Amino acid sequence: MKIVDLEEKYNQLYFMCLEDWSDEMKEAGDHKEKWYHKMKDKGLGVKLALNDNEDVVGMIQYLPIEFSPAEGTQAYFISCIWVHGYEEGVGNFQKKGIGKELLKAAEQDIKNREVSGIAAWGLSLPFWMKASWFKKQGYEKVDKDGVAVLLWKPFNKEIKIPNWIKLKKKPKKNPGKVTVTAFSNGWCPAQNIVFERAKRAASEFGNTVIFQGIDTFNRDTFKEWGIYDGLFIDGKEIRTGPPPTYEDLVKKIKKRVKKLK
Repeated sequence: MKIVDLEEKYNQLYFMCLEDWSDEMKEAGDHKEKWYHKMKDKGLGVKLALNDNEDVVGMIQYLPIEFSPAEGTQAYFISCIWVHGYEEGVGNFQKKGIGKELLKAAEQDIKNREVSGIAAWGLSLPFWMKASWFKKQGYEKVDKDGVAVLLWKPFNKEIKIPNWIKLKKKPKKNPGKVTVTAFSNGWCPAQNIVFERAKRAASEFGNTVIFQGIDTFNRDTFKEWGIYDGLFIDGKEIRTGPPPTYEDLVKKIKKRVKKLK
């Protein structure tokens, strides 16, 4: 196994979170690709893990903290680390130490960029991006927003500790209509799936349902709302992890439409 920087020949695989075999990932559209082209010259770092057959089996991406859902200075933010864990495609490569090697390579690259610390996000729940895993790698918990934990590894003890930028306002209802509002930064294919499914589900109801898509790549827009990625139906937040099915979203919207009568 070796760790390499992202090369153009791996771009499409990277845009699909290494799951080019997945029909679900094809629902994500081109949001990640567009996000990448906006970020590639703004300090984005991506490293891939290759097995002995040169198959991509893991990835990590990290970016300057000012493009993340956290607030801080002179720091980087790890937005995703993923080792392929399905039998489909290249197979399950988790629990082989690949994640640790990816993190180590990313940390060295970030240190070479002369910043003062690394932030990462993790979940307090025992599955993907576990906060407990980052703690074992020397990160400390510095903030929390629901199940999302902000973790921190400083290189300079005097630097200000980062914090989450949290929800500031929710979308408003429109009289006589059902309003579906989807926030999308573009960085995460899973969240992009939610955006596309919500947009498609809303279109099932014609003029009765208003769909609002809000691009939070714009920093001012993100700070206005305090929402990086998210979905709301008539101002009520909908859980987006894992992505709700298209059929489930149609049911939720239909339920609200019936209340209009």
